[in-house]
Amino acid sequence: MTPRRGPVIAVVGPTAAGKSALSLALAHALDGEVVNADSMQLYRGMDIGTAKLTPAEREGVPHHVLDIWDVTEPASVAVYQELARAAIDDVLARGRVPLLVGGSGLYVRAVLEEFEFPGTDPVLRAELEAELAASGPAPLYARLAVADPVAAERILPTNGRRIVRALEVISLTGGRFTAALPEQPRPYYDSCQLGVDLASEPLDERIAVRVDHMWAAGLVDEVRALEARGLREGLTAGRALGYHQVLRFFDGTCPEEAARDETVRATRRFVRRQRSWFRRDPRIRWFDAADPDFARKTREAASAFVAVS
Repeated sequence: MTPRRGPVIAVVGPTAAGKSALSLALAHALDGEVVNADSMQLYRGMDIGTAKLTPAEREGVPHHVLDIWDVTEPASVAVYQELARAAIDDVLARGRVPLLVGGSGLYVRAVLEEFEFPGTDPVLRAELEAELAASGPAPLYARLAVADPVAAERILPTNGRRIVRALEVISLTGGRFTAALPEQPRPYYDSCQLGVDLASEPLDERIAVRVDHMWAAGLVDEVRALEARGLREGLTAGRALGYHQVLRFFDGTCPEEAARDETVRATRRFVRRQRSWFRRDPRIRWFDAADPDFARKTREAASAFVAVS
């Protein structure tokens, strides 16, 4: 099937690699607007812990599909797909270039590809969610690791919502959750994917610095305010990196310094999973954020794609 519309530039890669800074530079160079593809930045009030750019930090570049849900709302990739595509179509209709930016690989694929989601079973979903509420994600994750090891590798062990959805699809289809992802996807948009990454050692250091900054900027206070708005009941938001660890600090199950250290470790593990997801996709053109010519190379690649689209 021929892609419907474009051009769309996707900026993808692991957490803390420099996607936001690149997206701003490209938006200025290409007369573009940013469409968010970070699943946690969809939540209102989750700002510091998700490194969401403030309005001032956006440098006048319009940003779309942010602050969509309350923290009690479970994530829905299907709902996100509809919202993101509507935003992209609006940007294109105004003659500007949409920049789909984020590190949530499934969300990026859901937008850029002909991607249909398996159905749902309310009774089965309720049973799995009740088990999640009663026992936490660990037993469900262990079950998923047996049923679909590839899916388990791609999903965080603390992401109860994704684990529940994977087990639901496996039960409904009789196959693996990863089978729902097409091996030879058909494009929905004419798109160019730019991957941003760093070597592991400097990226690990950047993550530690970022977490320190989050703590200094008031992450603990942010989590306390969100707890009053139902963060603990949020099947998705309550398990987010940093937020989950601070909630454990509030519970008295770990000291604050230990919560900070675990946030660093968990983020580094998450980065490995992001790399594993994105590096499987041969359509992504990778750039080293430490390259002195990084800005020029990425700008030229994006500009050349837009010029011929």
